[in-house]
Amino acid sequence: MQLGLVESQNLTLERRGKRLLVVDDDSGIRQMCARALDCFDVTQATDGRDALSLISQHPFDIILSDIMMPNLSGLELLRTIKETNPEQMVILMTGYSEKEVILQALKAGADDFISKPVNLLQLRTAIEKAVEKQALRREISSLKHLDQLKSEFLGLVSHKLKTPATAISLFIQNIAADNSDLNDPAFRQMLKMVQAETHHLEHLIQDLLYFSNVILHQDELRLESVDLGKTARQIVQHLAPVAEKKKLQLAVDITSPFPPQPLQLDRTRISFVLRALLDNAIKFTPAEGVIQLKGVLEKGTAKLSVRDNGPGIPSEELTKVFAKFYQVDPSSSGQIRGFGLGLFYARQFIQSMNGELSLESQPDFGTVASIELPLTT
Repeated sequence: MQLGLVESQNLTLERRGKRLLVVDDDSGIRQMCARALDCFDVTQATDGRDALSLISQHPFDIILSDIMMPNLSGLELLRTIKETNPEQMVILMTGYSEKEVILQALKAGADDFISKPVNLLQLRTAIEKAVEKQALRREISSLKHLDQLKSEFLGLVSHKLKTPATAISLFIQNIAADNSDLNDPAFRQMLKMVQAETHHLEHLIQDLLYFSNVILHQDELRLESVDLGKTARQIVQHLAPVAEKKKLQLAVDITSPFPPQPLQLDRTRISFVLRALLDNAIKFTPAEGVIQLKGVLEKGTAKLSVRDNGPGIPSEELTKVFAKFYQVDPSSSGQIRGFGLGLFYARQFIQSMNGELSLESQPDFGTVASIELPLTT
């Protein structure tokens, strides 16, 4: 008896907050369903049209609908819902047992049926099955998405590694065939190219390891007190040798501490974001260029901006730069270092900390990447 009570309480807690839409032109049926399923956040609709209006305003975990209704029937409602959202859970209630109606509903994607008059035990059982089915469906969808992401990433990695690996391999084959004159200018030029490809390959491997460590193992948000200014200066110090090698000037304009009080941030995520923004600026700014990291307090937020004087980003590409695997190629070389994941995850990480990440850019006038984080949580 005690165990059954605990199980019931756990079940109620699991369902609490899930949104359920009950659609029926009979108010008595709607009220009965709402009372029987009071562990859900229940909304009621009088017919199919009313239901579609509510669905356009709020998402629902499960939709429980009668079939025979004025204005828009349950079958028409089902078809409309499944056309736009095939994963939506829809359970139909009917007092009719015609095979044709059942077949039409199954073809339209109905997830389950409940006979009228409604049996409360059958109702609760059907809803519980729908919740479990929905959770399983989401898990399968997540696994499919992860599998697709892995395939896309492996394809990208293979493509990125192929060019430098081929260049190095051909160079070694040439030496092995003893066809090389060490003093030949052509050989020296080839050697210089292979050194550049080797350096490029090293960077790709570093990026690959970095993404696997930060992204694949960063599942949960871990908030702690972080001095944003200090963290930013540490990232600058870490990337300074790379900038110096390109003869770039890294200017930092951040007061200490910045902001005056530490922010509640995920240290790993904010470090990733700052590194990604500065790394992009270093990557695209030509030699002798200037990159400025500036911090200001503005309208209840701490704002950090990374400004460069590189080639800039065309307006038609600005909307694409946050897409997964997308890379801007201003010189049309086809060999941009990296995997096109930095800005995608940077925006996700900033949003997870209630902040915003934006880009402003104009061809030939450089780019400004800005992050804004609220001073209070």
